[in-house]
Amino acid sequence: MSRIGRQPVPIPEKVQVTVQEDNTVIVKGPAGQLRQQLHPDMTIKAEEGQIVVERPSDQKQHRALHGLTQSLLANMVQGVAEGFEKRLQLQGVGYRAEMDGNKLRLRVGFSHDVVVEAPEGLEITVEGNNAMIIRGADKQAVGQLAANIRAVRPVGPYWAKGTRWAGIKYADEQPRRKPGKQAKIGIE
Repeated sequence: MSRIGRQPVPIPEKVQVTVQEDNTVIVKGPAGQLRQQLHPDMTIKAEEGQIVVERPSDQKQHRALHGLTQSLLANMVQGVAEGFEKRLQLQGVGYRAEMDGNKLRLRVGFSHDVVVEAPEGLEITVEGNNAMIIRGADKQAVGQLAANIRAVRPVGPYWAKGTRWAGIKYADEQPRRKPGKQAKIGIE
């Protein structure tokens, strides 16, 4: 049996879970509401303060879906109870970020400003000029928006002045450095 799939997902008191006949799960909580249709082969039961996922057989596909379904449900419950967040940092000469309503305006060395609009259910906040925080209940949507913002000007392996990097990176990311033209190859 899957070690992840067989673990029950505890339901906090402030979270309400509804499982419909077509395996659509609706999770409501203080941070919002999430709805997702899961694979029809999996059996999902919400009872006694926990969600239990069962699989019909030990086929390879069912074993894979077992752990995936449990992880998706755990992320939904955590998302509506507490929410998720991603932190981004911005650094470079003249680089800055500012909020314009629900739109993030980035100045990252292009001839124009890059505007990123926050989708419904997500919130972007800017701390100072160079720190951004993305918050929301849907883990996948938070991660995707953070990846889209980072892709505007990612940190390159050669883009550095001394030990300082330039671009947009995750707060916990360590930018990869390459020596550039200073490296000498020992071929004679």
